[in-house]
Amino acid sequence: MKYTLSKKLLNPHQLDSAIEFIKEKGELAIEDEEFEKKVGIGIVVTEEDIKRETVEVIKQHSGHLEKLRYKYPYINILYDVKKRFAYLDGKLAKKIVEDEFVKFLGPKNSAEIEEDNLKTELEELKKKSKDKKNFTEADSKKLEEVKARLKVFEEEFKKLKETEDEEKPEMNKLFSLIARDMKSSLNPPEILKKHLDFTGGKVLTRFPPEPNGYLHIGHAKAMRFSFLSAKNNGGNCYLRYDDTNPEKETQEFIVNIEENVRWLGYEPWKITYASEYFEDLYNLAVELIKRGKAYVCDQSKEEMADYRKKKMDSPYRNRPVEENLKLFEMMRQGRFEEKECCLRMKIDNKHPNPCMRDPVAYRIKYAPHPHVGNKWCIYPTYDYTHCLNDSLENITHSLCTLEFEIRRDSYYWLLEALDLYRPFVWEYSRLNLSKNVLSKRKLTQLVNEKIVNGWDDPRLLTVNGLRRRG
Repeated sequence: MKYTLSKKLLNPHQLDSAIEFIKEKGELAIEDEEFEKKVGIGIVVTEEDIKRETVEVIKQHSGHLEKLRYKYPYINILYDVKKRFAYLDGKLAKKIVEDEFVKFLGPKNSAEIEEDNLKTELEELKKKSKDKKNFTEADSKKLEEVKARLKVFEEEFKKLKETEDEEKPEMNKLFSLIARDMKSSLNPPEILKKHLDFTGGKVLTRFPPEPNGYLHIGHAKAMRFSFLSAKNNGGNCYLRYDDTNPEKETQEFIVNIEENVRWLGYEPWKITYASEYFEDLYNLAVELIKRGKAYVCDQSKEEMADYRKKKMDSPYRNRPVEENLKLFEMMRQGRFEEKECCLRMKIDNKHPNPCMRDPVAYRIKYAPHPHVGNKWCIYPTYDYTHCLNDSLENITHSLCTLEFEIRRDSYYWLLEALDLYRPFVWEYSRLNLSKNVLSKRKLTQLVNEKIVNGWDDPRLLTVNGLRRRG
């Protein structure tokens, strides 16, 4: 709003860039300098600038252009040109790219002209065929001849495309190579060796739903991305239940999730539960305390939120290690009331990312767990559990949607703090549909209040609802 009122945002394209940047940052603080650089404040992009970068990009694509000529998707060039500017007039860029594309390739050759003419003739004959009275036998014969000739062009292009694909890295191979290089830089050699001994160099992913409701179409996208990313690279995918919140999770949801996964055609490599690792997670929390990187905090939920917002340290942050170990053991023994205290990770309360401001690792809950029963009265949080489970299961690619991007800092902080293997995190866009409810919390409310007829109501975009809809 400040930049709009001061007329520093000059056009709708800059405004679009500004909105996208704000959405990317989420709750993170936005610095003026970073914002101005991203949005292009004070930068004027001229037609000559776009033309210069287009020519440069075309040079980089020249090998593929010369081979595929007018069948090369020029949109690839436009995409690369757009990446070179903070903001851009899309229509102007498209026109310049089209002009330079034609200029580089020159006039169409006789085969390309013949193919264009055949396509035009095909459209005319198809239109004519709708008028049964005037569509003669000669027209019908001509239609088949045109289709046959076009098929020859299609086959020639298919062969050309196959040789083209062989010469450039496949996306799935690139995916693996990027991940391999990233892991090499993230993990010390001895940790990486232990990880590779387990995986044998194969890709391992996981689909980790929380069993607190039925799966919906957004989960179907996440499922496909996780299972196929592994399969297309010769790897495997776990189905892992992220069951750390016993109050909202039930056996009904656990059963339904597996049914949905298999109904959609996926075969889990292994089915695991976060709760199966509770003993490991507890021991790692003890180790974290011993390293001076976790403490028991007596603040209320409201006090904690206020202190985090003001970037202030908890008054219990500097408790001695021995005292924290004793208090944490007492938490496990059930000697405190719910919400009386919790275990927090000792990170940085002044960090611009709120997820780094001493997040909670364990809280007290006197509730039976649907998978492990009454064994525990303290349960780990998502922020604590998720990365540790990924590491313990030797996940190579931790795939999640973009709203979890803000948690990447704490994800790696915890694994580094405990000297554990660090997977490669990859975020992708979540699926949303306008005029539809995809929030599990809202879906649960609709079902519980009987506004809809259960989780398989065909008006819902749950997998069961869509299946029932047909």
